[in-house]
Amino acid sequence: MNSLIGTYECKVDAKGRLMLPVALKKQLAPELQNGFVIKRAVFQECLELYPMQEWNVLMQKINKLNRFKKKNNDFIRRFTAGVKIVEVDASGRLLIPKDLVGFASIKKDIVMSSAVNIVEIWDKTKYEKAIDDAADDFADLAEEVMGNDEDDDSIS
Repeated sequence: MNSLIGTYECKVDAKGRLMLPVALKKQLAPELQNGFVIKRAVFQECLELYPMQEWNVLMQKINKLNRFKKKNNDFIRRFTAGVKIVEVDASGRLLIPKDLVGFASIKKDIVMSSAVNIVEIWDKTKYEKAIDDAADDFADLAEEVMGNDEDDDSIS
């Protein structure tokens, strides 16, 4: 799958349904028939939407963990807590399960933000705060993450 591109502002109805933005739907077109997995994010108070193919690749990695190590077992349990399979209906809508709406404090206005091969789903206010909070440190973070000249895999 190609990298996803874009950040989209959307609305969620009272039942937790959102209409996929047309541009995002086009990018996800090959994945629509296979469905998606939605879950709590690990580091932020948002949701992550995985195309099923991407989820299966991730699960292959996780399945290699030794489950006779407590920390691995604890990680798997927490990582998969609240995981749900979701599909896009004929109208192009996706239903966010109620427990996940609560976890991400989603009200009405949301942001769907591409994150390479997945889509983050944020309450709009929380997304804007997360972006604002990270703005001051982003230059240092970019240098630390991407500025390593000694690595052959570096991006220039």
